[in-house]
Amino acid sequence: MLCLSFTLLLALVVGTGLGAAVPQDALKKSCSLSKYRFLVPHELKAVQKMKEHFEDTMLLSGRKCNTRLFHRKWSTPELSVPDRVMLVEAELDLAIAVLGLPAAPRLTELRQRPLAFLTQAREDLRGCVATEAPSHQPSGKLRHWLQRLQVAKETAAGCLEASATLHLFQVLSDLRCAALREQCA
Repeated sequence: MLCLSFTLLLALVVGTGLGAAVPQDALKKSCSLSKYRFLVPHELKAVQKMKEHFEDTMLLSGRKCNTRLFHRKWSTPELSVPDRVMLVEAELDLAIAVLGLPAAPRLTELRQRPLAFLTQAREDLRGCVATEAPSHQPSGKLRHWLQRLQVAKETAAGCLEASATLHLFQVLSDLRCAALREQCA
């Protein structure tokens, strides 16, 4: 009986000591995107409401933009899992930058929930990049698209907002695909 108590006490002390030896940040930085496999309906509804308001505003202003920035000849499931994560991270960076731009009060209000959701998703993705593929180099397909995105950021500022806002559901679909990992088809 004494031996069993001593063994339990030893296990408790060793377990506590190991827990203290592992930095808490290391535990928090693991890659867990499972919550993005199935997006919550109220998040999707908030994005839809914001997108519709933006489209109405564009129609009223008569502004026309080429929104083919997000057009690709390949689909997200064709990419490797690390490429998918890099793709979504770039898309989220752009979407968050656009949603953070000054806007009319009503649009600013409608942007708050999607902005918070996308910002959290980006932070979760960054944890994945840091832990799973810190030195991953993008495939040729993705590298070409990332270069096009960078050029568009530098040259098409006026239409960038329209393109990013109108394609938020594609970004969310890509996020879901990254979360599904090898199961995304």
